[in-house]
Amino acid sequence: MAILVTRPGEKGQALCELLNQHGFASLHVPLIEVHAGAELNILPARMQALKRGDGVLAVSQSAVRFAHKALSNVGFRWRDDVNYFTVGAKTAQALCESSQQAVHYPYPHESSEGLLAQPHFAQFSGQKMLILRGNGGRELLTQQLRERGITVECVESYQRIAIEYDMPTQINMWQRAGISTIIVTSGEILRYLVESVGKNHHNWLLEQQFVTISARIAQQALDYGWRNVTHTARADNASILATLRLLRDEQHQ
Repeated sequence: MAILVTRPGEKGQALCELLNQHGFASLHVPLIEVHAGAELNILPARMQALKRGDGVLAVSQSAVRFAHKALSNVGFRWRDDVNYFTVGAKTAQALCESSQQAVHYPYPHESSEGLLAQPHFAQFSGQKMLILRGNGGRELLTQQLRERGITVECVESYQRIAIEYDMPTQINMWQRAGISTIIVTSGEILRYLVESVGKNHHNWLLEQQFVTISARIAQQALDYGWRNVTHTARADNASILATLRLLRDEQHQ
């Protein structure tokens, strides 16, 4: 089983190293880069304007990393009188370490839908929620909060930028490497993958085993035409490894 890893940055590289340690051949081809967001300069003022009992929601580790750096650069500390939320455990750990505050997150369903069902989030009664997120992305949480009468402010803490490849050359390399499984960790990466691969290679692309980190992205892959689609229990690299090991065991039966 040769695996194409499209997860960006250090997490993607760490995933490849983890897979290689467990006998998987892997190739890291990140399709996006993550950079500082365009609105970080307004973050300290937005944090300062929150009232006691309001909320801060970070959608990813990148949101936490860039936000923490922006706040630290101006000597601003994370508030200790607001509620903190994240979509996943790893992001919660990063925010907890940065803010030194308790962070609520959904378990085991690390998703926007899971967060909406998380008791502390479902019972949140603050007046305002400050969402730290990337450019684009889903509007589900924003919409649901506003329907509950909560004021929502979003700060673009990071931005995703597509990496330009000579895609015919890439496809040729993937085929020669015997790629049979593709790991995709966001809807944006999936869309870019499909749009950047020429139509003459779509049949090959859709024949590969598709592994992702949520049921939502899995459904998107099915809508694009993939037939062999699997999603992990959680979004972390260890869960991806566990899923791949199960797939390998099934192939060997």
